[in-house]
Amino acid sequence: MTEDMTIIAEEAYLAAKEILEKARLEQGELFVVGCSTSEVGGATIGTYSSPELAEMVFGGIYQATQEAGVYLAAQCCEHLNRALILEKEAAVKYGYPMVNEPKAGGSFATAAYKAFEHPVAVEHIQAAAGMDIGDTLIGMHLRDVAVPVRLRSGQIGDAHVVCARTRPKFIGGGRAVYDEELL
Repeated sequence: MTEDMTIIAEEAYLAAKEILEKARLEQGELFVVGCSTSEVGGATIGTYSSPELAEMVFGGIYQATQEAGVYLAAQCCEHLNRALILEKEAAVKYGYPMVNEPKAGGSFATAAYKAFEHPVAVEHIQAAAGMDIGDTLIGMHLRDVAVPVRLRSGQIGDAHVVCARTRPKFIGGGRAVYDEELL
């Protein structure tokens, strides 16, 4: 493993650890990640898929999610309608129907499929928080209401990183009093 790959794995781990802490996820919640290894490597999204980079980024993020006790959902590419790879246990727990996923989906999703104990594909989830590495558009897989979370570093490799957590919707009128812990 080259020094650059080690740095990318560490950047991914630290970014995931930071968003997981800031989002205050509870054990067993879902954390979605979309990742363009092309962008991580300095190319345009969809032009330079790299299984090696994917394994480094995935490894760092997976370590952070394992430490936090949350389920990682790896978003596939747009050619699979941004389906997701996650552990079967999570799909069953949340009642997400499994779909038959072909041998495709992008390098990051493939790394997840190889690393998970019982990987399955699902079409949609409602994650509590997420990380978008390289502008892959994870918003469709977040619960309502998404709130941006700024990280100390907004990059992994050369890829732009955007993170979000979710919060309960506000209901009520001018006399409503909201629980500050849920904001």
